[in-house]
Amino acid sequence: MDTFENLKVWKRSSRLCADLYKAFSESREWDFKSQIIRSALSIPSNIAEGYERNSIKEYARFLKIAKGSCGELRTQLYIAKDVEMLRQDEVDGFLQESVAISKMLQGLIGRLEKP
Repeated sequence: MDTFENLKVWKRSSRLCADLYKAFSESREWDFKSQIIRSALSIPSNIAEGYERNSIKEYARFLKIAKGSCGELRTQLYIAKDVEMLRQDEVDGFLQESVAISKMLQGLIGRLEKP
C-alpha cells in the first residue's frame, strides 16, 4: 500500500463515521452525539496516523487503538438503542459494520506482528 487512503479498512471506517454523523445530525443530545462521533472518528484517524508513522511497531499500536475505539463505539450503539436514540435496524447495521472493521483491524495487526 502506498497510502492509507487505499486501505479498505480505512475506507469502511471513514464511511461508518460519516453515516453515524448523518444519523445523529438531528440529535439534541449534544454530549452523547459528540462522544459517539468522536469514537467513530477515532477509528479511521488512528489508522491513518499509524500508517503515516513509518514504523511497523507504531502502526500496529495505532491499529490497536483504532480497534479499541470500535469496542467503545459498539458500547455506545447499544446504549443509543436502549435509550431509543436510534432505531433497531440502524443500530444493527452500525454494529455489523463496526464488528467487521474490528475483525479487519485484528487481521492487519496479526500480519504486522507476525515474526
